[in-house]
Amino acid sequence: MVTVRAPATSANLGSGFDVFGVALDRPADIVHVERADRTTIEVTGVGSQYIPTDPDRNVVGAVAEALDAPAHIRIDKGVRPSSGLGSSAASSAAAAVALNELYDRGLSREELVPVAAEGEAVVSGEAHADNVAPALLGGFTVATDEGVTTVDADIPLVACLPEIAVSTRDARRVVPSDASIEDMVHTVGRAATLAVGMCRRDPDLVGAGMHDRVVTPARAELINGYHAVREAALDAGASGVTVSGAGPSVLGVCQAADRTRVAGAMLEAFDEADVAARAYKTRVGRGAEVFEL
Repeated sequence: MVTVRAPATSANLGSGFDVFGVALDRPADIVHVERADRTTIEVTGVGSQYIPTDPDRNVVGAVAEALDAPAHIRIDKGVRPSSGLGSSAASSAAAAVALNELYDRGLSREELVPVAAEGEAVVSGEAHADNVAPALLGGFTVATDEGVTTVDADIPLVACLPEIAVSTRDARRVVPSDASIEDMVHTVGRAATLAVGMCRRDPDLVGAGMHDRVVTPARAELINGYHAVREAALDAGASGVTVSGAGPSVLGVCQAADRTRVAGAMLEAFDEADVAARAYKTRVGRGAEVFEL
């Protein structure tokens, strides 16, 4: 048996739509794999009742097929589905690492990124790497058609998850199909600022670089209370706030000393909007880790 832990992730970070991503040090999925003649799947943990066990409809089934590695796969979900925290990517990444070890395929973490992205296609309809890249590699990642660039960033974060479900497919439908040149220039400037902030491990620069005028405003409308939560977090000391991935989680960047205050402000704002929520006081963390062989 091989056991792998893979972290929750946050993609886009506002200005880096379909490109930027970060691994979070919590929460995480745990995946156990054992060799078998055919792939079977068992799911436990948060939201497990909503996750299909048919290999043709589960992200880890696609990964097992891509690696030609049939196995009994047990997923212990720590990352809630439809959370905007890379739930499917955590399972995909953990399965890719575990099956690569189990069958001694010898693929590097970078080579596993497109394999794990095949699992993402089961959920979103397209093989995006912005969540699976940080889930596999850790840190801050920039995923493009040419490959993945990784920065070993160390940035304090708060991820606030409301009891609202937003599917990746629905969140993609509201994304505008075009943007003005002014918005493109604004986005490039903010994305560059964010990337520099990650390299410098500077939460203030990262927060300043998260602002986006194209994708985030459209997705924010799917999250009841988002605008109040964002303002509350900024007032409490966050340097930047945005929708995490497809939502509904809201991601705040701040100094480590401000995380408790920012988390409390976000929870209070959601509560005032009659939305239950929980907050993870987290930071940019490591990628998938093998627990035992």
